[in-house]
Amino acid sequence: MSKKLSYRDAGVDIDEGDALVEAIKPFARRTMRPEVLAGIGGFGALCEIPKKYRQPVLVSGTDGVGTKLKLAFQLQRHDTVGIDLVAMSVNDVLVQGAEPLFFLDYFACGVLDRHVAAEVVKGIARGCELSGCALIGGETAEMPGMYAAGEYDLAGFCVGVVEKERILDGRSIVPGDAILGLASSGAHSNGYSLIRKILQRAAPPAFDLLEPTRIYVKPVLRLLEAVKVKGLAHITGGGITGNVPRILPPGTRAVIQKAAWPRAPLFEWLQHAGDVAEDEMFRVFNCGIGMAVVVAAGEAKRAANELRAYGETVYEIGTVEKSAAEPEALIV
Repeated sequence: MSKKLSYRDAGVDIDEGDALVEAIKPFARRTMRPEVLAGIGGFGALCEIPKKYRQPVLVSGTDGVGTKLKLAFQLQRHDTVGIDLVAMSVNDVLVQGAEPLFFLDYFACGVLDRHVAAEVVKGIARGCELSGCALIGGETAEMPGMYAAGEYDLAGFCVGVVEKERILDGRSIVPGDAILGLASSGAHSNGYSLIRKILQRAAPPAFDLLEPTRIYVKPVLRLLEAVKVKGLAHITGGGITGNVPRILPPGTRAVIQKAAWPRAPLFEWLQHAGDVAEDEMFRVFNCGIGMAVVVAAGEAKRAANELRAYGETVYEIGTVEKSAAEPEALIV
């Protein structure tokens, strides 16, 4: 008589999944906001819109970590990629002027190792704390045969809220406005397919290639209360040349002075070790600028001082000019 089969025989351990849920509850609990009505464990998570908003508009964003995960697997470090996951979504909703409200994650693997998964979710919770965003739910999917041994994938989803009259859309940007750059913490979560290709031909550098993406939420939200900000651009895939034009109105272009900020050693190494052309560097990597802020020229000094007071490293990196062509970011 053949043996009765169980889900565990098929490669899925329900007990391991249940143990993970219990292990991550304390991390999630630290991220709670007063608007959250139900936490981890339900079929759906409940969250009210903060009562301070008169005409609230919800802003949503979703993203992953990309092939930066491959380095995490290789180095067996899983404590920072969760911060990356949160950062990519909360920084995106921030550019609309939105306050991140809640976050959900999706963790998929072939065989669940709850200790690894708990490290990842601990990082997700840390990212939520840094952005004031509640981790209210998620999904852990154990799918035998879908992923290589020891590997997993991540996706995240964030919802933020902004007062309708305070939505940032870049329409008020005019020639003469100043562009400030907020320093990145490294390559963030973009360009890692090229970074991994470079690592095939060069010895690993002395600095940390897994440094997590910087989260700009709290300093920038404070800035929005102090200064009239006209536009924000999160410098992600596509680099400075691909992301700054997304917030510019027709008839304008951004002229970026690359000498306005120091080239971090990471990007010097990437360019030299990979023999990467200068225009390709700015199209693939953030090159040291993780967020661009557009303000009137007369407000630039005040805005920079406000951001520095909140712990940001800030450079005045360029200006907005009149243009007859499509919006672009010209690196000079």
